[in-house]
Amino acid sequence: MKDYIVRAAAANHQIRAFAMTSRELAEQARIYHNTSPIITAALGRLLTGGAMMGAMMKGEHDLLTLQIKCSGEAKGMTVTADSRGNVKGYPHVPDVMLPPNAKGKLDVGGALGPGILSVIKDMGLRDPYVGQVALQTSEIAEDLTYYFATSEQVPSAVGLGVLMNRDNTVKQAGGFIIQLMPFAEESVIGALEEKIAGITSVTDLLEQGLSPEGLLERILGEQGLTITDRMPAKYRCDCSRERVTKAIVSIGVKDIQEMIEENEPIEVNCQFCDKHYIFTPEDLKMLLEN
Repeated sequence: MKDYIVRAAAANHQIRAFAMTSRELAEQARIYHNTSPIITAALGRLLTGGAMMGAMMKGEHDLLTLQIKCSGEAKGMTVTADSRGNVKGYPHVPDVMLPPNAKGKLDVGGALGPGILSVIKDMGLRDPYVGQVALQTSEIAEDLTYYFATSEQVPSAVGLGVLMNRDNTVKQAGGFIIQLMPFAEESVIGALEEKIAGITSVTDLLEQGLSPEGLLERILGEQGLTITDRMPAKYRCDCSRERVTKAIVSIGVKDIQEMIEENEPIEVNCQFCDKHYIFTPEDLKMLLEN
């Protein structure tokens, strides 16, 4: 199943919802960064949440960044998404290994530990919007739920999951975000809370063969679920030699001149896809001349 995001509404638009399958993009991130299973799960969850939150944005050029800085061995990770289903990310430490947690699962919370989640929205204004919350469980879904409630005042339920194969490739990945509108009735809220409480895990539902539509049908099917949109989702890094060149130019003439005088090629690596860009002293001289 190709990765994609669905948008939906329920209960006469008292509820809005998003769900997605993200196995391919989580696996692509694992390949790019050569992550251990715990970091694959953590980054896969953040990529999934970021992709759905990016799809909430209106402008074609709007960008969303989720940034975790934490005191656990993982140190942190960053994810960037646009409004068209494209997402990319990188971990600070790709190879954390820990024993399973008390539930026998990958200990994402232990790998991250206490920290801060920042949500940065660049919507083309003079300054981006920045919201910050302390990590609550460091399991990511609960932390995004807390962010929505405290920073955006939107009661939400976030479910995210990544299931690994024995060979450490990604077997399943996906999630949902369900949000209550301000005018939601108590009966609607109560019915939703009851359904959410009955969900064991996102990966359990995906293992049952449920699609993103099926995830939402399981939760909201009794409340008049309507699928309003579908969009493909993928891991996409938009780095290029041109963009890297602009970054080098931005460091200034003095620093570029020093690199030329060292008479050694410089290598610039993309954090998101690990692509390497080589600039020779001659390349740098041309930059100065231009």
